[in-house]
Amino acid sequence: MNPGDVNLQQLLEQAQLVQQQLASAQQELNDAQVEGTSGGGMVVATVNGSGELLELTIDPKAIDPKDPEETAETIADLVIAAVRDAVRAAAELQQEKLGPLAQGLGGGGFGQLPGF
Repeated sequence: MNPGDVNLQQLLEQAQLVQQQLASAQQELNDAQVEGTSGGGMVVATVNGSGELLELTIDPKAIDPKDPEETAETIADLVIAAVRDAVRAAAELQQEKLGPLAQGLGGGGFGQLPGF
């Protein structure tokens, strides 16, 4: 066995470990739920850690039966704000879970892997 084989073996082992950690982190993200709110909690959007919208709750107090047009526009704005807030929270969770894996690869590359 020449010295090059050792580096290749170490690289393969490290790549397998990172792949397992990535799969685990992705599963955690799929299982996680984060919320975003708007209108002082009148609209709540729930997304998973991957940013997929799971649930949307609108407080009936947000609806003004006397002015349905204005209410519809207001609710639309509140829904957009709540979903954006939830997606932002999901992005932060992704960074928390996946960021360390990218750092372990030299900031997204192969800089710290043996032989590179």
